[in-house]
Amino acid sequence: MARYTGAACRLCRREGTKLFLKGDRCFTEKCGVERRAYPPGQHGQGRTRTSDYGLQLREKQKVKRMYGLAEKQFRGTMDAASRMRGRAGENLLVLLEQRLDNVVFRLGFATSRSEARQLVRHGHFEVNGRKVDIPSFRVKTGMRVTLCESSRQIARITEALEALERRSVPGWLELEKEAFTGVIKAAPTREDVTMPVQEQLIVELYSR
Repeated sequence: MARYTGAACRLCRREGTKLFLKGDRCFTEKCGVERRAYPPGQHGQGRTRTSDYGLQLREKQKVKRMYGLAEKQFRGTMDAASRMRGRAGENLLVLLEQRLDNVVFRLGFATSRSEARQLVRHGHFEVNGRKVDIPSFRVKTGMRVTLCESSRQIARITEALEALERRSVPGWLELEKEAFTGVIKAAPTREDVTMPVQEQLIVELYSR
């Protein structure tokens, strides 16, 4: 699968907001958005005129990059959200929040979603006692996500847990820090997505 390997800060600058793709760096003065608050490239500081389609596209790109999905994955998630009851835009955000890599990030085992995805891929986590190495695995209420016993001495993970005060664990999750375990207490809601997202623009884009 194609994967973006360029500078993460360029993506944040292009969307004009922090997507927290670089973990701890995003909280310092080295953050690309803080240093250069304009899009990358030679025309980044010029005037831009954005159409309705442009606004919809930028919103889709922002959410897709924030969760680290490829276009085909994102489109599949949008199709699944459209088939669910309720508002398609809110369903989309709920499905993205329920991804295992996002849950690992939200519990504080990693400082970014890309780091969480790598940890899951390398088999460092179990779900209900069974090892799962699929980042897109969808967690459900009552499941327990546990760091494998053999992985609990990894310095990067312990450092991430120690720095958890910079961002709080959402209410639909419960972290048992001493047991290196997270419990899914309930399904996430729209209010649990704290990033500024206008999901209706994404629905309008795919409705064209």
